[in-house]
Amino acid sequence: MEPMKALSPQEYASECGARPLPALDGVRHHDVEVRGGGRGGARGRARDAVRLHVAEAGDGAGEPVVLLHGFPQHWYGWREMIPRLSGTYRLICPDQRGFGWSDAPATGYDTDSRVADVLALLDALGLDRVRLIGHDWGAWTGFHLCLRAPERVTHHLALNMVHPWPRHRRLAPQSWRFWYTALLEQPLLGRWLLRHRPGFTRCLMRKGVAAQEVWSPDVLEEFVSSGREPDRARAGEALHRAFALHDIARLALGRYRKLHLTTPTLILGGDRDFLLPPSVLAPPAEGRADDLRTEILTGCGHYAHEERPDAVARAARELFQTG
Repeated sequence: MEPMKALSPQEYASECGARPLPALDGVRHHDVEVRGGGRGGARGRARDAVRLHVAEAGDGAGEPVVLLHGFPQHWYGWREMIPRLSGTYRLICPDQRGFGWSDAPATGYDTDSRVADVLALLDALGLDRVRLIGHDWGAWTGFHLCLRAPERVTHHLALNMVHPWPRHRRLAPQSWRFWYTALLEQPLLGRWLLRHRPGFTRCLMRKGVAAQEVWSPDVLEEFVSSGREPDRARAGEALHRAFALHDIARLALGRYRKLHLTTPTLILGGDRDFLLPPSVLAPPAEGRADDLRTEILTGCGHYAHEERPDAVARAARELFQTG
């Protein structure tokens, strides 16, 4: 299906009957209907159509860059990156299923389905190859997109996320840092926390940055309020539960060991990341990837694109010019 015409935030909210979008200069909004699949996609399972909201910026003739947000953010999480990169690239910032202004179906929050959504989006937009920036869950999706369909991604900038081959002896001692995911993944409890205890989400986001002034009150409340919507609270719970049920088991059993990353990839971490400290971002064993590097930003927590946008934009340009 062809995407809808590009709309301003006010036009989009009015035409789609959605809650108002935060305004950002130069950003256009439209919807794309995807059927989780596309080339290299959904491994034989029929999937229902999902409507994805997409925010775009930059020169439509520029090289396309897809930006995949993490939890609990949506497209607006890239508001600092958009003005820094839109002069050079065509920026495509989808709300992943269940978040922002995209559909929030009851299922499809596992990694395979999220990858299939992105592949289907690329097909719908007529994009054969893209550059990729991902944060948190978006970066995890990005790794698996590169592994499943390497011909579709030229470069991957992964922010605040470990690669699929972590050194378990380094990761295991840090497992206590994931305490909150044990709450979010519990049926009914996870969605209840996100919907009825906004202080829980605020606490996670505040703990995620090295300096509290990164979050202005309106920005923080935008993400907290979005996550409180019933369908989106359920999606947040489902996302964490799917990872616990599928990805953790695959990591523990070494199911990713036979996979090889050919996409040039840079991981940017923060030396004050409460979730993934530098020690767990060590490069994988030899033979897992052709070109995978890790750099650590000083004075930075779990939201590199929010805390150090200039450094992230510079790293993106340098990475995208390689190869």
